[in-house]
Amino acid sequence: MHADRSNRVALLLLGLLLLAGGAGGVLAAAGTINSATPDRALADNPVSGYVGDNGQWLWPVAAVVALTVLVLVARWLYAVLFSTDRIRVLKLRTDSRTAERTTLSASAVASAVRDEIENYPGVRTAKVRVIGEAEQPQVAVTVYTDGDSDLAALRDRVERGALAHARQALEQPELPIRLDLELTRREPARVV
Repeated sequence: MHADRSNRVALLLLGLLLLAGGAGGVLAAAGTINSATPDRALADNPVSGYVGDNGQWLWPVAAVVALTVLVLVARWLYAVLFSTDRIRVLKLRTDSRTAERTTLSASAVASAVRDEIENYPGVRTAKVRVIGEAEQPQVAVTVYTDGDSDLAALRDRVERGALAHARQALEQPELPIRLDLELTRREPARVV
């Protein structure tokens, strides 16, 4: 489930439903829908009468609908809060003639790349994630560096060093990698 697109559609539909209900309530209270509506009691309406007459089967159906909505909302919240595109295990083909595969921990690859990048001069810290599919991974790298670093030299160093080593270790010379360089400001020295 693509969380962003699903969220937009669900929130749009919920917003339209609430807008229609609110507009209907305002129109009914203003008396534009039916001139007798403002003078009637809240429970004196056809819906209230119908619910009273058919309560034996209506309330169990309402409970089932409510539980269904609850399950859908819980699934949606789980997808939004806990789903991730991170890979836990990478599957590497060891022999092209057979279907044998070697598995490798994606966090081990991410840690190795991160540790190598963090040893480069001018790098404060780095964040590495292995995302996508287990057989076709992608690597997302964010490098946090000081504002006085030579970004072109740092980018070249990261691409020729850690990222080239990751491609070589995974035996994927065309491994897609997204590299972001973030400038961090150095805290000024405190003078006491």
